[in-house]
Amino acid sequence: MTMEKISQKYSLSVDEEQISATVETAKQLAKNINPEALKQCFNSIDLTALNTTDTISQIRQMTEKVSNFSNVYHDLPNVAAICVYPALVSTVRKNLSDKNVRIASVTAGFPASQTFIDVKIKESLLAIENGADEIDIVISVGRFLEKNYEFVYSEIEQIKQAVGDTHVKVILETGALKDLQLIRIASLLAMEGGADFIKTSTGKFYDTATPEAVCAMCMAIADYKAQSGRNVGIKPSGGISTAAETLVYYNILKSTLGEKWQNNKLFRIGASRLANNLLTDITGLEAKYF
Repeated sequence: MTMEKISQKYSLSVDEEQISATVETAKQLAKNINPEALKQCFNSIDLTALNTTDTISQIRQMTEKVSNFSNVYHDLPNVAAICVYPALVSTVRKNLSDKNVRIASVTAGFPASQTFIDVKIKESLLAIENGADEIDIVISVGRFLEKNYEFVYSEIEQIKQAVGDTHVKVILETGALKDLQLIRIASLLAMEGGADFIKTSTGKFYDTATPEAVCAMCMAIADYKAQSGRNVGIKPSGGISTAAETLVYYNILKSTLGEKWQNNKLFRIGASRLANNLLTDITGLEAKYF
């Protein structure tokens, strides 16, 4: 899709004052810790292990804890998904007994996305073959910064067409983009290309999620919904570790997209440290479960 077509369908301008006001209101609301909201946020976590040192044994143990979660925390919903590298997807599949928890895999040359489209498609298909329900891919950031928007769009479209009904989360790597307008453009390109979710960051190279970036992405989702009628999810990811930080994103989501997005079908949080901290705040007891 060319930028001409994008600009014909959408305004590319960003109201930074509106974004700042929305973020400030969300921060004020987040000072009131709401246990029910925290439960919804916990149920939206993609429990993530994306370390070079991850072993089969470690991923098996993490998966077993997710499978046994309801036996320990009877009144709480489980996490939304477990997210791992492609080579570890089969380990999760073999050891995951909670059928409500999804299996996500980063693919397509994650985290740099600096490989060939054929490799990106093949890696995504292999992850699905091994048991992934969802794949998280990264836009070709270098091509995007060169304003080769058609290339970025085409890659997303080709991957989505190849994987079919499997959910595709498209990572914009917002910390590498220069301003909120570029984040809006990247959001619209990803959604037009078929993204089921748009996601902030890999957490590997640049600044991670920020409320301003997520607000700009949510506003783009609202505009895309108005044009297409299709609901696209949002996933803040990277650097989110406390209840207060989580509730800022939850409140931004509520004010820009509404209550329909406040579930793990349309809202995810990419996190590795957050789960225990939310459990501590929800139960009032220090949690070291994960």
